[in-house]
Amino acid sequence: MGLGLLNILIAVVLFAILMGISYLFSSGGVGALMFFVWLGVVGVLNFLINNYFGYLVKASHVAVIATAFQTGTIPADPVNTGKTMVKDRFGTSNVYFAVDKLVSGSVKQLQRTLGHIADELFGAIPGLNSLKNLMNLFLDISLGYVDECCLGYTFNHPEQNAFKSAADGVVIYFMNWKTLLKDAAKTTFVVILSVVVVTLIAFVLFGGLFHLFGWNGFVAFVISLLLARTIKHAFIDSWILVKMMSSYMQTVPSTQITFDLYGKLSGLSTNFKELWQKGAGQTA
Repeated sequence: MGLGLLNILIAVVLFAILMGISYLFSSGGVGALMFFVWLGVVGVLNFLINNYFGYLVKASHVAVIATAFQTGTIPADPVNTGKTMVKDRFGTSNVYFAVDKLVSGSVKQLQRTLGHIADELFGAIPGLNSLKNLMNLFLDISLGYVDECCLGYTFNHPEQNAFKSAADGVVIYFMNWKTLLKDAAKTTFVVILSVVVVTLIAFVLFGGLFHLFGWNGFVAFVISLLLARTIKHAFIDSWILVKMMSSYMQTVPSTQITFDLYGKLSGLSTNFKELWQKGAGQTA
């Protein structure tokens, strides 16, 4: 939440500075230029904050959730506990990013395979595009947290390298796909409703404020999206993360890998093949 609010604060302050510069020049052309500069800088900052610092925060969350399910209790100081676990498990953020990238890439490739199946099932039938879109959203939710679940598995198995644990985690996830997809279905409609409500509330707040001061309505729309995204990341995504990791962690103890899913998944995903090979030949 703090990172998201920082992003919004920077966007607002930067907008005020750039619009102040355009006001000094009293030129519509300068104002338009400053507006596009603002959009570009906000986009870059949003990407950096969410995809670097945000990822490390998420890794800490995953570590604490994994510990909570393994021990039955939440650490007394979850923030520092999460930071320490990430450092101890991966050594450097570069190792974490390498593992996370390979797991995410594996899941996306497998998701595209399932998405093509959904397109073939519903895309050719007139009037079923909405059902196809809902199916794709369902896949986004059900498979969008595989990487977090697999990273959680790595925290609970420090005896082997992180790449091997992550590969095992992916295999375990797909061995229990029926149970996990069923649980994901229960959250899909809650997520849709929550995102719509949060976005509308944010737009009403900022839209009303900007209209009151006679400011640019499109800027209000952009800031509203940033606020809605911040709330989604902080609360809705966190709730989904706990729900999906809860389902996953409950299936792990009873799961025995008895057949060669490694080879099958390697055939479907080059990223998983690389993850598996790194697990077999490296220590982390």
